[in-house]
This record gives sequence, structure tokens and C-alpha cells, in this order.
Amino acid sequence: MSEVVLSLEDVRVHYGKVEALKGVSLDVGKGEIVALIGGNGAGKTTTLKTISGLRPVTSGVIRFEGRDISGVPAHDRVKLGISQSPEGRRIFPGMTVMENLEMGVYARKSRNTQAELDRVFTLFPRLSERRKQAGGTLSGGEQQMLAIGRALMAQPKVLLLDEPSMGLAPRLVSQIFEIVTEINSQGTTVLLVEQNAAQALQRSHRAYVMETGHVIKSAVAKELLDDESVRAAYLGGDVASRS
Repeated sequence: MSEVVLSLEDVRVHYGKVEALKGVSLDVGKGEIVALIGGNGAGKTTTLKTISGLRPVTSGVIRFEGRDISGVPAHDRVKLGISQSPEGRRIFPGMTVMENLEMGVYARKSRNTQAELDRVFTLFPRLSERRKQAGGTLSGGEQQMLAIGRALMAQPKVLLLDEPSMGLAPRLVSQIFEIVTEINSQGTTVLLVEQNAAQALQRSHRAYVMETGHVIKSAVAKELLDDESVRAAYLGGDVASRS
């Protein structure tokens, strides 16, 4: 693994009296795509929200580039270089595509956005065509592109992607994952939460398997693709059928 840019050390998180994360530890190396896979309620989305600062840490430490950010407010984590494309897209439906993208630079000191806009429109030409269109009138796939594009406008060092393929047609799923790979090849580290475990593992360098708030297994992604217990639980025993 390359230099660690993001790490969680024995992180515990509660929703009231319910412990959602039960001592989660993981590392993300600079330049990697790291996947979190697991069933519903495993704690994957809570992990991303905790990294983003949207859920408080009960105990444990989150480090970013060697710094303890466990108590840093969410907006300041964006300034440090952590940006999230949330589950369910969460775009602003009444705003245009351009206005949604401009919201992505809100926390940045520099408002010179042309380089980021060029990057987003190169990755997602459809957004360029629809830049004056209201976000709420876009298709599901286009809204997902917009959510990722908005996150990229913040110039993240680490991009958190929560279920980018959710609700998309198979053709669009493949397209989204190709774009995720391209974003990573351009130098952005990615932490990916994804129900489509086969696609996630095929695109990732390493992966963690979560279950009921615990990390139960971690390995090079290819090893998990070949792991019989992972295949049975998350891949339906047949990787090819979900590729």
C-alpha cells in the first residue's frame, strides 16, 4: 500500500444508544480506490458520514494526512481535501446544473473554478449540454453525474462515493464505474461504498468487508473476488453475472 492518506483507528459511533460502528479501523493509501462492501445496515454509509464529519465520533481517531481530524467540523474537512458524493445524490433540484456545481466550491478559498469545470465537463459531457437545466429535471444517471461532479469541484484529495450505482440501469452502472476509474487515474484517491460488490471489487485496489458495524475482512480486492465466503454472501456466487 502507498502512503496512508486517511485512516480510522478503533472508531465507534452511536445513534442514541445504538452503536452503529463498533471499533472500525481502516486505511486508505494515496492514489488508491478502496471499497467498503457489505449488506444493508453494515455501517458503510455511517463510516463515510463519520469521515465527512456528519456523525460525531464516540471514541477512536480519524486521521487525514497524519492529522487527527476527529473533532474538525464538516465544512473544514472539505477545506482539508475530503469531499463526498452522498447516497441518493442529494442535488439541489431547483438549481441549474451550473448552480449545483458552483455549490461544490463554497468552502474553497479560491473561487477560480474553470479548471474544475473543465475537468467535470470532460468527465461528464452530458452535464455541459445541460448546464442551464434544473437539476431536478435530469435523469437518475445524470443526477448521479452531477452529484459526483459537485464533489469534484471542491478539489478533493480523497473523494467519498456512497452508492454511485444505486437505481441506475446496467449500462449506466458500467459507465459510472468507468468514470470512477478515470477520476482515480487522474490522481484522486477514492473511498467507495457500493452494494454492487462485483463492480466495486473489480475497480478497486483493496477492500474492506463490513458486517453489523465491524470490519470482518480486508484484502487486495482481487483476493476478495476469489474468496468463497465473499462470493457467496455478496456476489451471488457468480462474479461474471454482475460484471
